[in-house]
Amino acid sequence: MAADATHRAIEAVFRIERARLIAGLARVVRDVDRAEELAQDALIAALTEWPKRGVPDKPGAWLMAAAKRRAIDGIRHETMRTRKHAEIARDLDDERDMSAELTEAALDDELGDELLGLIFAACHPVISPEARAALTLRLVGGLTTDEIARAFLSAEPTIAQRIVRAKKAIAKAGVAFEVPRGAELAARLASVLEVVYLIFNEGYAATAGPSLVRPPLCAEAQRLGRILAGLMPEEAEVLGLLALMEIQASRLTARAGPDGRFVPLTKQNRARWDQLLIRRGLKALDRAEGLGGADGPYALQAALAACHARARSAEDTDWMRIAALYDRLGAVMPSPVVELNRAVAHSMAFGPEAGLRLVDAIADAAVLRNYAPLPAARGDFLLRAGRPDEAKVQFEAAASLSANETERAFLLSRAAGCAR
Repeated sequence: MAADATHRAIEAVFRIERARLIAGLARVVRDVDRAEELAQDALIAALTEWPKRGVPDKPGAWLMAAAKRRAIDGIRHETMRTRKHAEIARDLDDERDMSAELTEAALDDELGDELLGLIFAACHPVISPEARAALTLRLVGGLTTDEIARAFLSAEPTIAQRIVRAKKAIAKAGVAFEVPRGAELAARLASVLEVVYLIFNEGYAATAGPSLVRPPLCAEAQRLGRILAGLMPEEAEVLGLLALMEIQASRLTARAGPDGRFVPLTKQNRARWDQLLIRRGLKALDRAEGLGGADGPYALQAALAACHARARSAEDTDWMRIAALYDRLGAVMPSPVVELNRAVAHSMAFGPEAGLRLVDAIADAAVLRNYAPLPAARGDFLLRAGRPDEAKVQFEAAASLSANETERAFLLSRAAGCAR
């Protein structure tokens, strides 16, 4: 194989194996930075050896073995450095450092769910949600700091600081790179799913900037969801989240028109929806419900998305079922944002006045005080109720609160439509 082709093969293998390498190493050396260094050392070794000898039959295993050798060398060097020189001279022949011996043995163990353990460590509750997202994209997704910064429209030093703080928090808390058991699993799993969905949502509805969507972030979250579903096939909420993301992602290309303007769900060209993603999502939802997870928060949201996916046209949408599903979601996951979405569903099922009654009941919630979707929803209800002057005020208020340029333009166009 030509050198260039070999280098491309090495880079491709490393991208695939990197997260698993770091996971396996971090679990035993208990240091994320050291695990990343060891993985990089293995890549350098491959770049040196493989062009001469060819790509091995099991490249992932070769990389892990190279990283292990480097780790063991480091452990032996540290042992030698920290012991007193007099003791080394006297005892080296008849004594062995048991701590180093045990760690070396651990490096040779089969590590079952090490990748899952890395995900749980990166999403540990001791870290802020934003830092969890950045660290997960770095360690599991393999994105560079610059790529993460561009994805979240943040400065690279800001993202770098988040990652550094997250690693320090993991070390300080003594977080184990393993899957928690029992009751702790459920609590920690919620944190993991929250981070994956945070990444997806930032891609699906960008909070700021000129673009309405950021497909690479959605794709990364979907990849993480598929990894989790493969590693935890009996966890209904994992499947529920995967179903939700797959179905939502099916509409990405239809959310904006050729001119880049936002296209609301009811106006989208459904021929542009990705049917493969819809089928994947519906299959994952069926599995989640089959496991008894129909009332899980993510499964319920996936069921809501499925109502739209199954409707051949906007007019065929079963708004009565959507309203009922939001009633269930509000009981399972009560929050002002869920209640706002419930108001929208009720307005479509029972008329705009029903929506106005529900939205007025939550208007004073602190979390909605500067939340653009609240006046946007109220504006839609008022317009449909035949009160365009009041609707115009609400659409303008929503536009003033939006940091996304495409969304702001859409809201201002709705306000202008009220005036006409």
